[in-house]
Amino acid sequence: MEECISVFDMLKIGVGPSSSHTLGPWRAAERFLEELKNESILDQIKRVKVDLYGSLSLTGKGHATDLSVMLGLSGQDPEYIPVENIAGIIKTIEDRNEIILANQHTIPFYFLQDIVFNKDFLPFHANGLKFTAYKADDSEYESTFYSIGGGFVVKEERTNAKINEVIKCAFPFPIQNAVELLNYTVSENKSISEIVYENEKSMRPEAEIHSELMRIWNTMLECMYIGCHTGGILPGGLNVRRRAFDMHQNLIGLSNYSDPQSWLEEIRKTEVKFRQILKWVSCFALAVNEVNASLGRVVTAPTNGSAGVIPAVLMYYLVIENHNAGEKEIKQFLMVAGEIGSIFKKGSTISAAMGGCQAEIGVSSSMAAAALCELMGGTPAQVLMAAEIAMEHHLGLTCDPIGGLVQIPCIERNTMGAIKAINAAELALETDSKNAKVPLDKVINTMWQTAKDMNSKYKETSEGGLAIAVNMADC
Repeated sequence: MEECISVFDMLKIGVGPSSSHTLGPWRAAERFLEELKNESILDQIKRVKVDLYGSLSLTGKGHATDLSVMLGLSGQDPEYIPVENIAGIIKTIEDRNEIILANQHTIPFYFLQDIVFNKDFLPFHANGLKFTAYKADDSEYESTFYSIGGGFVVKEERTNAKINEVIKCAFPFPIQNAVELLNYTVSENKSISEIVYENEKSMRPEAEIHSELMRIWNTMLECMYIGCHTGGILPGGLNVRRRAFDMHQNLIGLSNYSDPQSWLEEIRKTEVKFRQILKWVSCFALAVNEVNASLGRVVTAPTNGSAGVIPAVLMYYLVIENHNAGEKEIKQFLMVAGEIGSIFKKGSTISAAMGGCQAEIGVSSSMAAAALCELMGGTPAQVLMAAEIAMEHHLGLTCDPIGGLVQIPCIERNTMGAIKAINAAELALETDSKNAKVPLDKVINTMWQTAKDMNSKYKETSEGGLAIAVNMADC
C-alpha cells in the first residue's frame, strides 16, 4: 500500500508563524505528553528540559519555537486555542516559573534554563528537538522528535524501522507521483478532484469531508478578513508595518459589510482592471501572512510561511473569475491543492529547513496553480502542467528570514507565489499538454536534488542571504 496522505494532512488549522518551527514543535510536545501518559509516569515528573537543534535553534526565537513548546507542554491545542489567550498563558508560565504539564501536573519550569538552543544539527533532520523528563526517583525519560515541515512530526526510529509503521491506508486510488494520478484520471474518466474525493471517502463520511473542507476555507476567509482590517506594526522587533490594511482601504472604499461572507460579496462589486487584480491578490496574501506573523490562526497550506498563497488564489477565483462559485468550487480547489502538495511531500520536501523556500512558497504556488487550472476548465494533464510551471519558476529559492522572523522576505513572497500560480494556470490552459517538455515528477525530482545541493546557509538558518545582508539595525 502507498503512504496515505489526506487533504486534511496537507491543510491543517493552526497558529503562526511557522508550521515546522511552531506547529511541529507544539505537536511534538503533545506527543511527548502522550508518551508520559502511556508510560504512566506523568504525575512522577519533577522537571522537563527541551533541547532544540539545528534550524529550530538558529531561528527558533523568531519563529516562537520556545513559546510553542511551552504551550504544547501545557496541553493547549493549536487548532482550537483562542489566540488572544496565548500571551497570557506564556506570561503566567514565565512569571510563576512553573508549568502545568498536560493541564494536569504542575512542575517548576524556568524557560531560560529549561529550553536549550543548540546550534549543532542532529543527523536525521535539520529540525530536531529532544524532551527529557526527570522523575522523582532521579531516573530520566527521553524522546526525540523531528519537525519535517507542514506540521508533520516523526521519530527517527519509526521512520527507519524494518516494518514501516508510517500510517497507511487502503485508498482505492493510491498515489505516489503525478504519473499515477494522471493514469487514474484517464482510466476512471474522472477529474483530479474526483479521484481525490474517492480517496477521502475511504477514510471518513462525506458529511465530514464537506464540513471539514468548509471549516478550512472559512478559517482562510476569516484570516484574510482579519488581516485586511488590522493595522499597526508586526511583533518581533523589525518594526514591519502591516500593509494589507492600507491596501484594502484603498481598494474597497466605503463599502458596507459586517462579516467575512458579506465582505466577499462587496469585493465582487469593485472595479476589475489588471492593476486592481494584482493589488487584490497581493492584499489577500499579505493579510494572511501578517496574521501568521502575529501568532494568529491560519491554515498551513502546506506550511505557515506559505499560508497566504492558496487562500489568495482561491479568493481571486471567487471574487474575480466566477461570481457564481460557491461550496462546490471551494471544495474542488482544496482537494486538488491538497493532492498536489502530498505528491511534493512524498517526492521531495515541504520543509524550508531541508529545501529552502522553494519547498514552501514554491510548493504552495504549485498547489494553487493546479487547483485554479481545474476550476478554470483545465484537463488533468493541464492541471499537472500548471503545477509544474509554478514550481519550475521557484527552483532554487532560498529561505533567509531576517532576524529569524517569518516577515522579511516571507510575507511578500506569498504575493509573488500567488501571482505566479495564476500565471502558471493561464499558461497551462493555453497549452496542449502533449507539447509539455517537463513532467511534474521531473521537476519534483529536480527540486529535491536542488535542495540537497543547496548550502545550509540558505535553509532557514538565518546564516546567509538577506538574513545577513540586512540586519536588525537596518530595519
